Amino acid sequence: MLTKLIESLVFQDKDHIANLSLLDTINQDLKTAMISKDVVVRDTLRMLLSDIKKFEIDERAEATDTIISTLINKNVKQRRDSIEQFKSGNRDDLVAKEEEQLNVILKYLPQQLSADEIAAVVQKGIDELSASTMQDMGKLMGFLKPQLEGKADMAIVSATVKSLLS
Repeated sequence: MLTKLIESLVFQDKDHIANLSLLDTINQDLKTAMISKDVVVRDTLRMLLSDIKKFEIDERAEATDTIISTLINKNVKQRRDSIEQFKSGNRDDLVAKEEEQLNVILKYLPQQLSADEIAAVVQKGIDELSASTMQDMGKLMGFLKPQLEGKADMAIVSATVKSLLS
């Protein structure tokens, strides 16, 4: 009986794992990292889960996949900023650590849009809102953010909007 239970847990089909929510996937990967004693993955996922729990406590709401994606994007941005600062400070040891953590976090983001795909969405937004000047940028960014958040770096979206409106 116990053997069958263990076999069913070990040999779960991949379809079941694919249907897990983002939070369940992160928790599952944390357990795997703890068993395999992968310190970088374990510590990175614990920090990410800590951010998710903090959000849930602060907002008194359950974190959905969309919210978790937003939190992951925030972590990615923080890691990239840290990497730039550590590079300018010649701290290669800390750069390597941040890059390892960034690689772990990036696994949980959805596939990012290419620059051409971003430009196409921005152009569609410009056409829909009849935006023509830089004064329309705020309205356009407000329109694009729900569509692109989690799928594209909003700094790239902003740069694309600026180039198309100017």
